[in-house]
Amino acid sequence: MMSPVRAQAHAWLATGLLVLASVLATGAVLAQASDPTPLVFRDDAEEAHFHRLTAELRCVMCQNQSLADSNAQIAHDLRREVLDLMRQGKNDAQIKQFLVERYGEFVLYKPDVAPGTWLLWFGPAALVLIGGVVVVNIVRRRSQREVPPANDEQEW
Repeated sequence: MMSPVRAQAHAWLATGLLVLASVLATGAVLAQASDPTPLVFRDDAEEAHFHRLTAELRCVMCQNQSLADSNAQIAHDLRREVLDLMRQGKNDAQIKQFLVERYGEFVLYKPDVAPGTWLLWFGPAALVLIGGVVVVNIVRRRSQREVPPANDEQEW
């Protein structure tokens, strides 16, 4: 059995660790909360083009956020890289190809239809078709079962 003093020491230690973890987590979130130097666009057309393009690209760290939505430091860096490539006169396909060469097909929200991505593109349709065939077979089997003749003499 633990003494009351020892139990209280454990409680204080647990509380201290919890506070420390909270402070560290808050610091990590605040550290990536904003870009210290926001991007400056030449005109509204460049800004619209930039936002459309970055919405089609995935943050390589966050995985489920677009490059436009992510607050990760690498997303800030990649947005700057995309803007620099746009200003160098590269078109969207060239910019996407540059990012694919560095980070792989994962960086694209809509990867090209290629043998390596067939499962991604056609897998959901194949699953729906297979499910439909299974359901049709189950319904046919149930409808083909013989129904026992009704006994009219029995009363309920």
